Amino acid sequence: MADNEFDNAQTPVGGPTTGDGNAPQAGVLAQYVKDLSFENPNAPASMQNSANAKPAIDVNVNVGVRKMNEEMYEVDLKISAKAENVGENGERQVAFVAELSYGTLFGIRNVQEETMKPFLLVQAPTMMFPFARRIIADATRDGGFPPLLLEPINFDALFQQQQAQEAAGAAPAGGNGDEPAPINLN
Repeated sequence: MADNEFDNAQTPVGGPTTGDGNAPQAGVLAQYVKDLSFENPNAPASMQNSANAKPAIDVNVNVGVRKMNEEMYEVDLKISAKAENVGENGERQVAFVAELSYGTLFGIRNVQEETMKPFLLVQAPTMMFPFARRIIADATRDGGFPPLLLEPINFDALFQQQQAQEAAGAAPAGGNGDEPAPINLN
């Protein structure tokens, strides 16, 4: 009978601890949509024009971090996408606007201060991005357009670029020092 019993003890993220209780630990506590907006302001005209024209799509991404308590941080991945069709007369018409604020609570314990920022601004949004990407794709598809499939984002390269700008003494465009600057993917 003992061979069929299960051990219900949970193993922390990153494997079992070494027993000293000081091993670094990080884990996802919750994921959620904070805000989701889809607008099709020129329907049904935008639907008729979309069949024979490829829209210009402007995508922006921003990562924000908020400390909830000593061991919990909220990472907010914001994605906005705006598609515009250009008419025969050169006039631009908005096809759709999709905006998502996707939040994740991370529990973090025994992580060095110098590795905290890269974790929260690189690894965390990298883990979150596939979920946010799917939400944007579903929203655009459900809005009557082909799904907007965002290309993967190299958050590490963007973080390194921001660090280089800060080291050179230049504040990132649009950033206030505490919050990273928006990332334009065009």
